Amino acid sequence: MDNIDKKILVELEKDSRVTNVNLAQKVCLSPSACLRRVQSLEQRNIISQYTTILNRQKLGHKTQIILQITLSDQGYENLEKFEKAIIEIPQVISCILIGGSYDYLVQLLVRDIEDYEELHRTKLSQLPNISSLQSNFTLRQVVKRINPIL
Repeated sequence: MDNIDKKILVELEKDSRVTNVNLAQKVCLSPSACLRRVQSLEQRNIISQYTTILNRQKLGHKTQIILQITLSDQGYENLEKFEKAIIEIPQVISCILIGGSYDYLVQLLVRDIEDYEELHRTKLSQLPNISSLQSNFTLRQVVKRINPIL
C-alpha cells in the first residue's frame, strides 16, 4: 500500500459515498486508475465494508456510559455466558475483554440517566457472574477516530 492508497482511504473514510470522479480528483488520479485502486483495496479486504454513521444524539441517545465489569470467575464458560448476555443488550455499543484490574470495558449509549437506571435495574444487574460493575459517565468526547492508523 502506497501513499496514494492511503489518500484514497482517508477520503473514503471522510465520505464513502464520494463519486469515483471526485475521489480521483482529490487523490490526483484518472478515474479509471482510481477505480482500479479502490477495487484492489476491496479485493485485499483493506476496505471491508461501507457503512453509515448515525448521529446518535439526534436520535435521542445523549448519554454515554463506560462500565468496568469484573466477573467473579473468569473461566471460559463464564466468559462465554457473560458475552452472550451482553450482546443481547442493544444499548451496548462496545464490549472489550481486557487484562488488568477488571475484565470487561463496556460502552453504553442511553437517552438519559433515568434510561440508564432502568437498564441497570432490569438488565445489567442481572448479567451472569458479575462480581463488580463500576459506572463512569462521560462528559464530552474529545477524539473519535474510526480508522486511526492512517
